Amino acid sequence: MNFQPGDQVVCVFVPSCGHCIPCAEGRPALCEPGAKANGEGTLIGGGVRLHAGDEKIGHHVGVSAFSEYAVVSQNTLVKVNEDLSFEKLALFGCAVITGVGAVVNTAKVQLGSTVAVIGLGGIGLSALLGAIAAGAREVIAIDINDKKLEQAKSLGATAVFNSKEADVIDQVKAYTSGGVDYAFETAGVVQAMDVAYGVTKRGGTTTTTGLPHPQHQFSFPYVTLTAEEKTLKGSYVGSCVPLRDIPNYIQMMKTGKLPVDKLLSNIISLDEINEGFDLLAAGDNSRIIIKMDN
Repeated sequence: MNFQPGDQVVCVFVPSCGHCIPCAEGRPALCEPGAKANGEGTLIGGGVRLHAGDEKIGHHVGVSAFSEYAVVSQNTLVKVNEDLSFEKLALFGCAVITGVGAVVNTAKVQLGSTVAVIGLGGIGLSALLGAIAAGAREVIAIDINDKKLEQAKSLGATAVFNSKEADVIDQVKAYTSGGVDYAFETAGVVQAMDVAYGVTKRGGTTTTTGLPHPQHQFSFPYVTLTAEEKTLKGSYVGSCVPLRDIPNYIQMMKTGKLPVDKLLSNIISLDEINEGFDLLAAGDNSRIIIKMDN
């Protein structure tokens, strides 16, 4: 893709080479050179363009955008050139493509189905909006934070449950007469995954976008995969095709069908970045955007 000075772009944290087997299969989120580069802190071509004196500084997931200027590979960029504020466009680089993509690309939620979203951060709330846009008749929000549950209701959740309650799985199964067709775990926490799998009905699908600590283990009754025909899936970056999905999601937001702009909770300066992380840790905010003022 040719870029010109002044182009509006969205940065995606998994660059895609376009030539490896996953890319050739239409799964650029699983690009092998992209994953290798991210693991090594380089650009996808192997180079490092950031330095402090003579010391090399790694490119964090190929973006390293907590700065006024960034050097990125064109394989990381999606040109959008939309009449939208940068603050809104920035929403589409991670949480939206991951949450919405998990619903429409990975799980392929069907019209009229029932959905539960466990974990209501930016990805979870994006998944909730994606499920509504996909035509789910029941979209259930589950979290340990009552403020997040209230926000989910304001965004269109048909029911909410607090997963601090020991019998939350039984509550959801009673409410849905056996469980949901699709459950999405977006917190990256084993306990949340337990709830997601537990509220999935016989024949249903559990999908996780979580990235827990590599040593954390999730266990479940093995027999349920066969005897209950459950499906367990992972979704990395929403199984997205950025060049296709980001423009589509932006158009859906502009027409009101995917109101992810409602997730924008705070706009801060680069000098306030530490306070921004504190706000995220407190769990009461959805998306915090850093605005680079000249």
